[in-house]
Amino acid sequence: MAQEYKTPNINFMGQRYLALLLSAALMLASLAGLWMKGLNFGIDFTGGTLIEVSYQGPVELPKMRQDLANAGFGDAVAQHFGSAEDVLIRIAPREGMNSAQLSNQVMDALRATADETIDLRRVEFVGPQVGDELTEDGALAVLYALFGVLIYVALRFEWRFSVGSVAALIHDVVLTLGVFAWTQMQFDLTVVAAILAVIGYSLNDTIVVFDRVRENFRTMREGSPVEVTNTAVNQMLARTIVTSLTTLLVLLALFFLGGEVIHGFAAALLVGVIVGTYSSTYIAAAVALALGVSKEDLMKAPKEEVDKEAEEAELQRIFLEQEAAREAREAAKNS
Repeated sequence: MAQEYKTPNINFMGQRYLALLLSAALMLASLAGLWMKGLNFGIDFTGGTLIEVSYQGPVELPKMRQDLANAGFGDAVAQHFGSAEDVLIRIAPREGMNSAQLSNQVMDALRATADETIDLRRVEFVGPQVGDELTEDGALAVLYALFGVLIYVALRFEWRFSVGSVAALIHDVVLTLGVFAWTQMQFDLTVVAAILAVIGYSLNDTIVVFDRVRENFRTMREGSPVEVTNTAVNQMLARTIVTSLTTLLVLLALFFLGGEVIHGFAAALLVGVIVGTYSSTYIAAAVALALGVSKEDLMKAPKEEVDKEAEEAELQRIFLEQEAAREAREAAKNS
C-alpha cells in the first residue's frame, strides 16, 4: 500500500526578510559587475570577421579552439559548417586590424599546429545581427511584456501579487546578467533566448504558487497571511523540487556535453532555473506580503447563511399558514 505524502512544515516565510536582504546584496553585486566589467558581447552584437577553412580530415573543435585561444583569439567561435572537415570561425572586430589581417593571423596559428594542409575558403566581414535599433526595440518589448504580466496577474489574482511576480522576474534577469558580467562568458543571441526562457519558467512557477496561496486564503479562515502563504509554499515544495531537478538534469547534460556553441545558452538556463526557483519561493510571495496582501483581497465574499436560513423559515411559515387556512375551510364545509 502506497504511503500517503506528508506535507512538510518548513518556515519559509519566517526567513523572508533574510532572503530579501540576500537578494538585494546579490542584485547590487550583479549591477556592480554590469557597471564595472560589462557584458562580453559576442559577434551577434558586435559584428566581426567570418573565416571558413577546410581540412583534409575531420576536425577536433576543442583542439582548434584551444589553438586559437593560445594565439590570442580566446573569443573566437568555431563550429562545423556542412561537414566534419569544414569549419566556420567567427572573430569579433579588433581595433586597428581589418579582416585580411585577422584571417592571416588565424591561418598562421592553425597551420602552426596542424599536420595537414588547411585551405582558406572565404573571409568576409559580417555586421552585427543585433544593431542599436533592434537592441532598443528589444528593451521596449521586455518592458511591454513586464507591463502585460502586471495586468495579467493583477486581473487573475491581486495587484500586490502582480508587483511581486514582476519583482521576481527582474530579480532573476539581473542575477543571470550579473553572472555573465563577472565570469565574462560570451553573451550572444542564444543567451538572450535563454533569458527569455528563464522569464517564462520563473513566471509559471510563481503563478502556480500564487494559485495555491489564493485557494488557501479561501479554506484557511483562521490562519494569518504569513501562515497561509507558508502553507502554500510547503504544499508546492515537492512539485517545485521535482520540476527544477528534472530540468537541471537536462541542462547539466547540455552544459557539459552540448559543445561550445550552446555553452552560454545552457549556463544561462542553469543559473536562471536555480534563481527562478528561489525567487518563486521567497521573492514573489515575500513582496506580496510586504505590500500587505490579506484574506479580504483574495477571498470571495461568503454567502450569508443566516439570511438563507431566515428565508427558508419564512417560506416554511407561509406554507404552514396556508395549510392551516385550507384545513380550516375544510372543517367549516364539513360542519
